[in-house]
Amino acid sequence: MSFRSERILALSDVNHGNYATTLSKEERRSVFLEILYNGMHGLCFSIYEDGQKPGDVITYEQVKRRVGLLRPYTGWLRSFSCIEGNEHVPRAAKELGMQTLVGAWLGKDKEDNDKEIQALIALCKEGLVDIAAVGNEVLYRGDLTEDELLDYIRYVKQEVKDIPVGYVDAYYEFGKRPQITALCDIVLANCYPFWEGCPIEDSLVYLKKMYNEALAAAGGKQVLITETGWPSKGEPLKGAKPSEENALNYFINAQQWASDADINMFYFASFDESWKVGDEGEVGAYWGIWDKNEQLKFVNH
Repeated sequence: MSFRSERILALSDVNHGNYATTLSKEERRSVFLEILYNGMHGLCFSIYEDGQKPGDVITYEQVKRRVGLLRPYTGWLRSFSCIEGNEHVPRAAKELGMQTLVGAWLGKDKEDNDKEIQALIALCKEGLVDIAAVGNEVLYRGDLTEDELLDYIRYVKQEVKDIPVGYVDAYYEFGKRPQITALCDIVLANCYPFWEGCPIEDSLVYLKKMYNEALAAAGGKQVLITETGWPSKGEPLKGAKPSEENALNYFINAQQWASDADINMFYFASFDESWKVGDEGEVGAYWGIWDKNEQLKFVNH
């Protein structure tokens, strides 16, 4: 499912990053709702309700309820882990007729990594996974060596024959890591103008640059944008300023461009998650399209 609008402004406006800023407040609200109701390609699933954090017990009923809230607006969900309740995400998504990009979360703990990998393989063999992601930004964080990651990817590919297998990292890592890129069936690139301090006015042009850099490294393989987004509140980062207006403008520009260019994009994120303040500062809690109480943002903007 992807958004194909009958609307208004020319693609040239999007190419210059001016699409959302040419609209009135009421028009922005209308276009935002139109994108939602026509359907985005994909969303990154936020599993934790307010007051929850990684390591808490997450029930299937909670996950299925949240997946059900998102089902009208997207055909794909992306999950980030395969244990501690995250295994419920692809199961609930499939039950509701959705497709899944399922990730094994890898870090410095080998025992946890092995649990994640085995759980990912099991989900694949159950028919619950459409794209398998082995790790998320572990090279960027320095949690694994390239050789260690290559071994994990090879093992999953050996066990899972008919499902595309990739690795998620910042867009620029695929040009720096040709062995990783060559081993992946599909390139899964995170593209965040915000985290590189890009002002909102230049953010769409910068997003396109990021995507094209990953595309050049991919050597003809498909490139998915596995994360992109803009926070609605929090601390600024250089020229990048969180606000409801900027988050709404970025959402509209990114979705319109991805639709017109036929690019598969997973937007980050579905819901605000308070626990992320500990990792990313105040800004970490405000990346959702829905707030922490599952109320749609921007409609009163």
